[in-house]
Amino acid sequence: MRKSRFTEAQIIGMIKEQEAGMPTAELCRKHGLSQGTFYKFKSKYGGMEVSDAAKLKALEDENAKLKRLLADQMLDNVVLKDLLGKS
Repeated sequence: MRKSRFTEAQIIGMIKEQEAGMPTAELCRKHGLSQGTFYKFKSKYGGMEVSDAAKLKALEDENAKLKRLLADQMLDNVVLKDLLGKS
């Protein structure tokens, strides 16, 4: 997945600017992003504070690590069953 050029703090700041009354088209032009990207950010980070975004990032990283561990364990189980079945 491509890394965003904006940090979570910057994204939340943009959302707060828009909520304060700045038109979305002007905001997007100012920050150099499309309206579709802005609304994608808003759906993910809307209503959050910077600390909430940091917690979300930590949870996403932990979830990815756990998924990798589960996949490795499931692969090990398949290999063991295959070896035991052929004996």
